Amino acid sequence: MSIESVYVSPDGAGDGPTREVCDRAHERGARLFPLAPGVLEKVADTVTPQPVLAVLPMLNDPPPFEPDPWSLLVVMVDVRDPGNAGTVLRAADASGCQGVVFGGDSVDPYNPKTVRSSAGSLFHVPFVVRNDGVSMALELAGAGFRTLGTGVRAGDDYAGLDWSVPTALFLGNESSGLDPALTDTCSGSVAIPMAGRAESLNVGVACAVLCFEALRQRRAGSSAAPTISKNPSATPPEHRRGGAQGTSTW
Repeated sequence: MSIESVYVSPDGAGDGPTREVCDRAHERGARLFPLAPGVLEKVADTVTPQPVLAVLPMLNDPPPFEPDPWSLLVVMVDVRDPGNAGTVLRAADASGCQGVVFGGDSVDPYNPKTVRSSAGSLFHVPFVVRNDGVSMALELAGAGFRTLGTGVRAGDDYAGLDWSVPTALFLGNESSGLDPALTDTCSGSVAIPMAGRAESLNVGVACAVLCFEALRQRRAGSSAAPTISKNPSATPPEHRRGGAQGTSTW
């Protein structure tokens, strides 16, 4: 992805890490704009913004998703909180998911809070935007994915499922969950047993629990397990946005 332009506050212009980021962006063709004092605070939508802002193009070409063994797609349907959506992106990225779908009336992936709460994962994990949840479930099932809806109580114990099966995991709205019509369309349902008195888990937390169980099984039983690294830049190419190659029916 190319960076169109970078804007730097006076406080950040002399900072070593910020200077390095700006130099690297400039080497790749980005335009640099030093700002006068107070300008960055007016254009940013946070009270205490970082000393550098960047403008990047939106990605419109949907990535290919293929039902390979161990592949896992996360499908958000009507997830409206941008912080939750960003957390889902981050969890999907960290656990090596094949991609994320923003479905139904879910928040815009490019919502500023979604971008920030994803902590950079918006640029790592493939994602696509689709409208109708039921049609998504049918399309994904036709492409070879097992479709699983998530429920608070009803559903198979997530730890007892075989996650080596190519799976599309559907996460519902924060307050109302998945529409019953969508749940009925899915080939199965999954739940996270809870010991306490909480009614449910946050959708981002639930996503992380399920995705990392899939990763745990993959590491234990597959030679194709993703590389676990402390270096974010060492993320395998197939897990970066747009990195997957091939032809897909979905």
